[in-house]
Amino acid sequence: MPTVTIRNRSFGLIVLIALWLVLNPLQVVAQEEDNSTMQISEWLMLGPAALPLPAYHQDSFKMKDLLAFEPLPLDGWWPQSGQAVAWDRQQNIPWTAAAAGEPGVTVSIPKAQALPYLAYLAAYIDADRWCPAELTLTSRHLFKVYLDGSEIASKQTSEAKADEEAKALNHSLKLETGKHLLLVKLLRDPENSHPLSLNASLKVDDKFPAEALQASTSPRHFMNITHLLEGTKVAGVSIAAEGDLAAVTYRRTLPPEGKSESWMEIIDLKQDRLLTTYRGKTALSSLQWAPSGRTFAYTENSNSTTTLWIVDLSNGSQQAILEEIKDFGGYSWSPDGSFIIYSINEEPAKDERGVKRFQSPRDKWPGFRTQSFLYRVNLPEGTRQRLTAGKLTTSLSAIRSDGRKLLFTQTVDDFENRPYTRTVLASLDLEDLSVDTLLECGWMNAAEWSPDGRQLLLTGSPDLFGTLGWNVPDGMAPNDYDGQAYLYDLETKTATAITRDFDPAVDNATWSHDGSAIYLSVGEKEFQRLYRYTLKDRRFQRIDTGVDVLNTVDFARHQPLAVYYGSSVSTPHRAYFIDLSKQRYRVLADPEAEGFRTVDFGEVKPWTFQNARGETIDGRVYYPPNFDPNRQYPCIVYYYGGTSVVTRDFGGRYPKNLFAAQGYVVYVLQPSGAPGYGQAFSAYHVNDWGNIVAEEIISGTKAFLDAHPFVDKSRVGCIGASYGGFMTMNLLTKTDIYAAGISHAGISALSSYWGEGFWGYLYSSVASANSFPWNRRDLYVDHSPLFNADKVTTPLLLLHGDSDTNVPRGESDQFYLALKLLGKTVEYVQVAGQDHHILDYKKRIIWQKTILAWFDRYLKGQPEWWGELYPEP
Repeated sequence: MPTVTIRNRSFGLIVLIALWLVLNPLQVVAQEEDNSTMQISEWLMLGPAALPLPAYHQDSFKMKDLLAFEPLPLDGWWPQSGQAVAWDRQQNIPWTAAAAGEPGVTVSIPKAQALPYLAYLAAYIDADRWCPAELTLTSRHLFKVYLDGSEIASKQTSEAKADEEAKALNHSLKLETGKHLLLVKLLRDPENSHPLSLNASLKVDDKFPAEALQASTSPRHFMNITHLLEGTKVAGVSIAAEGDLAAVTYRRTLPPEGKSESWMEIIDLKQDRLLTTYRGKTALSSLQWAPSGRTFAYTENSNSTTTLWIVDLSNGSQQAILEEIKDFGGYSWSPDGSFIIYSINEEPAKDERGVKRFQSPRDKWPGFRTQSFLYRVNLPEGTRQRLTAGKLTTSLSAIRSDGRKLLFTQTVDDFENRPYTRTVLASLDLEDLSVDTLLECGWMNAAEWSPDGRQLLLTGSPDLFGTLGWNVPDGMAPNDYDGQAYLYDLETKTATAITRDFDPAVDNATWSHDGSAIYLSVGEKEFQRLYRYTLKDRRFQRIDTGVDVLNTVDFARHQPLAVYYGSSVSTPHRAYFIDLSKQRYRVLADPEAEGFRTVDFGEVKPWTFQNARGETIDGRVYYPPNFDPNRQYPCIVYYYGGTSVVTRDFGGRYPKNLFAAQGYVVYVLQPSGAPGYGQAFSAYHVNDWGNIVAEEIISGTKAFLDAHPFVDKSRVGCIGASYGGFMTMNLLTKTDIYAAGISHAGISALSSYWGEGFWGYLYSSVASANSFPWNRRDLYVDHSPLFNADKVTTPLLLLHGDSDTNVPRGESDQFYLALKLLGKTVEYVQVAGQDHHILDYKKRIIWQKTILAWFDRYLKGQPEWWGELYPEP
């Protein structure tokens, strides 16, 4: 800049003032630009590595084609300093820290090398809210840019001449809350002598705070939707009869289309090593271990037919025992392995006239008229025999230990007695095919013979044998979803209610290998646990499994050994092996360990309160990662309120860890009526439909807010689904303490749900026991949110799969219409082609983001994400 000499003091003062007036705005603008523009000054670098052009490239292959070629799979990349990538057999290339200088970050290329060189640069962009930004990248060489694994832009030119300016690439980003991986594939043009360097910056949109985005090279981050839906997950486990082998099934969802693949590993449990993997075209389904040896059966499906294979791992043999069976159902081994019982479905003839006379209220169910019958195939001969026929489906329950008889069930309508269907339990003599009806009842779930064949182990409701299983105060009826276990003596035809005074709710029960005990999978408060019931002393003993929620357990036929898989409140699903006699377990498979290695979770703490009856209502609190008690946080209250507990499992459709990772405190409570706390507690669900539960959710929320001053009382939202969706609608007709609510697949009118849903009248046979629209107007009208819609003052988001058969979409349709006509703040999002649960990969992502964006809009005062997802027409 030239020197200016000022001779006249007055004139000089004027000049200085003028200069200040001119330059000061420029300085302000520059300062504002500096604040909103962030230079990415720290990178992780992989490389450089030589990447020669292919032979005969002079004909048609250019540098831009080399840029387009991917020498490495980028799926799942989440680099950190020191982490090595296998480039070839000769070298593993580590990620190293690289600081950007004046021209940006520079890659050092070996001297006298006239080859293309490739390097990857990685930086993490942390967004504390939804935020648009402009990414600017400048280099004289070629590069390609990826965000979160997807290519977003590329520069295919090289500026080699000295008088050429390096070209900049600008790309608009819309960053959702969370950490994002910015990856740049930088390719050196050997004919370009300029340094291989890259300059990068992010400019935050002027309408958003500059501090919304931060750049770093730390891979530590919080849970996101990708963790929830992608990655390899345990999908099933089973154990061989002697407990020496196990099968673990895995499932992986593949972006971007959401296609999935499954495979199976066979593990030697004694040596704790992998024996073999069945994957791709060799993937197995419906694997069942034989009752002895190292043999299993599996099914292969092709062209609408099924082949049943038997594999003997001891000699490597494989035999097709049933080939190309149409409409195959399922199968079970006999206790001695000498035969297999299988089922075949028979489809009814279609009425070509286009009309349908209903045979039953259940005739609306797909497949209701399909009948299933039992068959036998002898091993190894392969001879077959049909075992059942008739007008009713016969479903296999169990095969007696001597192989002479089997148990089967049939279901018929019974409109005079709850639950309006009746189960017929019968035995079939496999010698002469004679049938002996053992029981007819309405509340049976499963039946299994004792090892000595003298008793039946039954699971069902407290009503299975009249009032035998009841344990409720006088004047109350039990909740028939509170599962119980019974022993039924076949000689005396008497039953014993073994779990009547046992508070946990029974989900499944099975005999121990020696018949001395029964193993029970139960819901106990917020947990799913495993218990052993010893017949001799009638004692229940909890078995430690190391998980909060036990999903599936499989027991060895001849040894006190088992395999299972489950999860905990902040731990993804793992597979385990347990010695039941020693109560020692070990991890068999932890496929998500690597994917969660750099994920930070907030704490999860229990929190309870006393309801109006003086009873303790359980709950828990999910804290945001990096929780600061001096801050004020928005809060999400989650509940179900129906006939199941919100368990402490990981992930799920309403992932509390994900909500917490978005900066919310999450309060989960277990209102009265849930099984797992004893029959007296679960009985409050019957004929309540929201009165007790709503009072507890409201009073619990208020008590929680009083006890947690770091939660902003003006920024509290509520969410529930199905019965929980009904509770959201119900709550908003009774209180204004919530700033926003979400109802997924909620029930707005009890009578329409009762009559239209596939299972509405069956669920109501428990929830509304002996109450109907014609005899309980106070229940069906007064408790229905639709008839109280004028009382809603809180913004409400309604979500519904448009093909929901459980709670038909009309429940949200009519509530949306009512609120619109009343001038209330309401939004309604239908998900095309989805049933009660949103399972489609792409639609699940949009649905999940819709929930987060709605809460951001009303609990954080950030409407922009919602506006991006659903712009005004």
